[in-house]
Amino acid sequence: AGPAAPAPRRTFGLAAATALVMGNIIGGGIFALPATVAPYGTVSLLAFLVLSVGAVLLALLFGKLARRSPVTGGLYVYPRDAFGEFAGFLSAWSYWTMCWVSIAALAVAVVGYVDVLIPLHGNHALQALVALAALWLPAAANFAGTRWVGTVQVVSTVLKFVPLLLLATVGLFFVDADNFGPFNASGQSVSGALAASAALLLYSFLGVESAAVSAGEVRDPERTVGRASVLGTLASALVYVLGTVAVFGLVPHDRLVDSGAPFADAVNTITGGGWGGTAIALVAVASITGCLNGWILMAAQMPYAAARDGLFPAPFARLGKGGVPGFGVWACVVLGSLLIGLNYTAGPDTTFRVLVLITTFTGCVPYLLSAAAQLYWLARGTRDRVRPAGLARDLTVAVLSFGFSFWLIAGAGYAAVYQGVLFLFAGIPVYVWLRGRKDTAEASA
Repeated sequence: AGPAAPAPRRTFGLAAATALVMGNIIGGGIFALPATVAPYGTVSLLAFLVLSVGAVLLALLFGKLARRSPVTGGLYVYPRDAFGEFAGFLSAWSYWTMCWVSIAALAVAVVGYVDVLIPLHGNHALQALVALAALWLPAAANFAGTRWVGTVQVVSTVLKFVPLLLLATVGLFFVDADNFGPFNASGQSVSGALAASAALLLYSFLGVESAAVSAGEVRDPERTVGRASVLGTLASALVYVLGTVAVFGLVPHDRLVDSGAPFADAVNTITGGGWGGTAIALVAVASITGCLNGWILMAAQMPYAAARDGLFPAPFARLGKGGVPGFGVWACVVLGSLLIGLNYTAGPDTTFRVLVLITTFTGCVPYLLSAAAQLYWLARGTRDRVRPAGLARDLTVAVLSFGFSFWLIAGAGYAAVYQGVLFLFAGIPVYVWLRGRKDTAEASA
């Protein structure tokens, strides 16, 4: 067993935990999504609804699992408790990989929006500096402690949620039905178009697990984690769906397909001006900054939980003064910084792109293992693990969550799954080394 856990600070209330979920779900991708799915027609709105249901199922699943294990590192803890340390390690390794690669990708995404506000003229050195600043500023909030993380998350979520919701609701009054275009513009069957558009949207809800991963910092986690997960997911789905509907109805379909800034075009349609790009760029910077703030915390907390069990290098188990695993923050931002440097030196079409592709697989492996863990406990049927009155409901949620997670992994594509599995297996020597050291230490104790 690992060292005794320090008493958790429990600094996140319902508002902060919900903001963490929303902030991690809604990053920078939302601003390009309407144009991305426009070639398939309004059938993509149906795909969004299907994915929203799947994400809510995952939120309910994590809420149930958090009642059993209300501790930091939830998506590592659940498989570990059900299937043993190796399953827990694979989940932690997979999730950690996704986190530090994703924060680099998010930081690089900031550059495009900053360029709208302050032209960078294609200077790679300036672009790299902006990306690094976007990464290290949220890291500073994490070094300051979980209270600062929660504050930044609430503020950044308000800064992005309110303008997006305002556009999504006010924009509906300016919608022109002729702009929506055909229901199925892809030339495929409806089911084919639905599946194809869903594949592009599958990862829009990554982050639904954020409250479960941070359960050790959440007040009354047995109740709050589930509520925050569901509320954050529903609010994100509301913004996604209403925002996409508004953009579809404000920007003519033939223009939307080729739009590089669909939300900016929608703002310009409402106002009749040309400042939409600036407004959306400001919101996007706030959105991605908040997203980075939350994902850096996730990247530190998952290995922290595993390190306390001796399944990640020991430095990851060290907590800073503010209750955040300091070494974990350092590790993810340093690795992220190296990836940013790689992006602006070797180019985005090399290793950087491959690593980003891998995260589409590795991010979903812990979902699948967590759903399997819940199915395991339900199959065992022990009184301390299963509430008989809710067995049918819990079983339905677990089965559908497992199926949804499997669909997410399948939707990543052959290349992502192939490379992701190789990267997952690359962690096995790390596990062997750590497990060997742990067993030796226990034998000599």
